[in-house]
Amino acid sequence: MQNTTGRTKTGVVTSTKMEKTIVVNVATYKRHPKYKKRYKASTKFYAHDENGIASVGDTVTIRETRPLSRLKRWTIVEDSISQK
Repeated sequence: MQNTTGRTKTGVVTSTKMEKTIVVNVATYKRHPKYKKRYKASTKFYAHDENGIASVGDTVTIRETRPLSRLKRWTIVEDSISQK
């Protein structure tokens, strides 16, 4: 039984240099409060990759989970990896 609660985000893997951990860059669009222009903002998320299946450049979906370490609060959704 797989837990499906928690938020999900989609982003691009930027680093796989740590064991069982990947860095996912998630881009979002925001609107400037005064000038109303849209701009792109990006955030890095550290995600747990138990089997080491993701590689740099892959597009993955991550799901929020319990805290796994000081920085890791997300885990990779296994069936969400698409090659670049």
